[in-house]
Amino acid sequence: MADLPDVPTLLGAAVKALGGSSREGQQTMADAVAAAVDKREHLVVQAGTGTGKSLAYLVPAIRHAMATKTPVVISTATIALQNQLIDRDLPRLAAALAPLLPREPTFAVLKGRRNYLCRNRMQTAGDDDAEGSELFDARQLSSLGRQVARLHEWAEDTLTGDRDELVPGVSDLAWRQVSVGGNECMGARVCSFGQECFAEFAREATAGVDVVVTNHAMLSIDMAQGYHILPEHNTIMIDEAHELVDRATSVATGTLTERSVTTAAKRAARLVEPGISERLSECADGLALMFTEVPEGRLDHIDEGLAGAVAATRDAAAACIAAIGPSPGELDPDTASDRRLALAALTEVREAAERVLESYEPLLRDRTEIVWLTKVPARPPALNVAPLGVGGLLREKLFGDRTVVLTSATLTLGGDFTALARQWGLGREVAQEAAERAARAEAAPGTGTEAGSAAEPAPGTEAAGPADAGTGRGAGEEEDDEDGPHRAAGEPRWRGLDVGSPFDHGRSGILYVARHLPKPGRDGLSEAYLDEIAGLIEAADGRALGLFSSMRAAQQAADELRERLDQTILCQGEDSTGQLVRRFAEEEQACLFGTLSLWQGVDVPGPSLQLVIVDRIPFPRPDDPLASARQRAVSAHGGNGFLSVSATHAALLLAQGTGRLLRSTDDRGVIAVLDPRLATAGYGGFLRASLPPYWGTVDPEVARSALRRLAEKAGAGQDESAA
Repeated sequence: MADLPDVPTLLGAAVKALGGSSREGQQTMADAVAAAVDKREHLVVQAGTGTGKSLAYLVPAIRHAMATKTPVVISTATIALQNQLIDRDLPRLAAALAPLLPREPTFAVLKGRRNYLCRNRMQTAGDDDAEGSELFDARQLSSLGRQVARLHEWAEDTLTGDRDELVPGVSDLAWRQVSVGGNECMGARVCSFGQECFAEFAREATAGVDVVVTNHAMLSIDMAQGYHILPEHNTIMIDEAHELVDRATSVATGTLTERSVTTAAKRAARLVEPGISERLSECADGLALMFTEVPEGRLDHIDEGLAGAVAATRDAAAACIAAIGPSPGELDPDTASDRRLALAALTEVREAAERVLESYEPLLRDRTEIVWLTKVPARPPALNVAPLGVGGLLREKLFGDRTVVLTSATLTLGGDFTALARQWGLGREVAQEAAERAARAEAAPGTGTEAGSAAEPAPGTEAAGPADAGTGRGAGEEEDDEDGPHRAAGEPRWRGLDVGSPFDHGRSGILYVARHLPKPGRDGLSEAYLDEIAGLIEAADGRALGLFSSMRAAQQAADELRERLDQTILCQGEDSTGQLVRRFAEEEQACLFGTLSLWQGVDVPGPSLQLVIVDRIPFPRPDDPLASARQRAVSAHGGNGFLSVSATHAALLLAQGTGRLLRSTDDRGVIAVLDPRLATAGYGGFLRASLPPYWGTVDPEVARSALRRLAEKAGAGQDESAA
């Protein structure tokens, strides 16, 4: 790499060309990323909002790619960040670096095949394509028909076939009529439209580029299957890394519904004897009947009737697959498409049914998968099976043969990286090992003293054992190495780094905890909570983002406070989230209430947002199947299940939600957490340690006075602008 400018030189040129200013945290992160790539060592970096972390990893990524002639993969959790990188950050950065490099850096985006229109699917869609259409009324079906017709018109004009370029969009049901998943595609060599395939065009565009941008779901699929979708690479940057476990878990979840079984049977009917496919159709009816009799929620034990229905479904799907048999050789495109679609649907059904049944074979405390039944209004019941943890998959498939940099604004929970590192399948950090080695060296010989040997697992860690798929412990014997004499075999080496934030949190934000309020109840917001919210909004003259634990609470607050306050109150669900956020940003005295997606999806700098209200600590619901099963598994193996799972989940969401307040160095405001447990409960210290160092108070008048001063200043600014 000696013939290329070093990372500080490239970063300095990029910052200057893009009109930015030098930031210490950004420089520190870029140097650390470059060092990790050179040493082939994994790196975890927390970089607060305003650090400029995208440039901090993109610059060393581009340099490494050009020096080694090997692409670097960038993975994001959200479409918004993926689009930002492709449409804004990378084009500008490539142009800025081109004068210093042998050529202008290149990049491309790679999404799952389901994101692209399939010309063959448009031609061959059959009666089974509006899966479960009998559940929709005539108006919905008419709307579906109009959307599909619009998609056919769009297909004549689009150059990419990328769903994200279709504005306005269409429903998932409509999109399924013109797209296929990777397991349903027959392949470009066989398909009649192989030379016109949008997904193949996108894949070809990644050949030879320096940077490939993808998403966590695609990355998880690439890890889980036996062949690689992503181009060969040895370095990956994972942005929004706090979302990695949830996205990987979602990809690894199998689902069995009456609709999925019926669809598989209809597709098989085109290829097998009627009696064989009808048997599978009957199984769909049997499952639907059993779903009505089994209660919703986690199923620690499977009812005999449900077990029989699932086993019959597994066997019927397997019989259809056997009847279709291996490919007889050259097939016409239509037959090849029918085979591929049928086998994909049948395999999904069979594998989901097998996983459900096999999950019950070990003793409860030793199980590695969890099964639950969901019943959502207007949607068919679904039997789900998911791994308790994905740490084992990530440790083997992600960290095993490449260098990984994981970054986000929120990665330290309770003050360190331990919680998320365990979930990712990482062991102890190299620096932690060194500290433990030094402590052992200071201990008297023969005492057997080992730092932390008898300690309870830190919040977010999980006790070793078969039910712990994400700890990185218990997998092989321990071995010595130069940095950690007690690193378990297979545990990846990694270092953690917190580069801080350009914000002065102690001067810019107040963390107000309403200690005087009663604990939140289960029957909606109490009058005391509504009075508290109203007082805060009046003091701030609007300018409030209300983050609620449920849509019911958000709607209750919006309905009741509209009767009491003059300020505009917008509520999630009344329009698209994007439109609501735009209106909130434009109407300076408006308020926006909502739930989960607003905890992470709002970026509104300036005086339109000076108050963030959190109604309660965002613990997972007690009946959440995955969270409750994971918590039980940790406790069964000697750990603290509540701290490891529920408190860690809450800390991550709380850090994300309260992070909506300060989006630029000029922002000022108040975070109001109405849940008094943040100040009174024993776990409150862990949660507060997961937040930036805001100035804290439990005095409501202190918070309201600060909001009044900010509102007066914002109002004066408006008057000056008008003048």
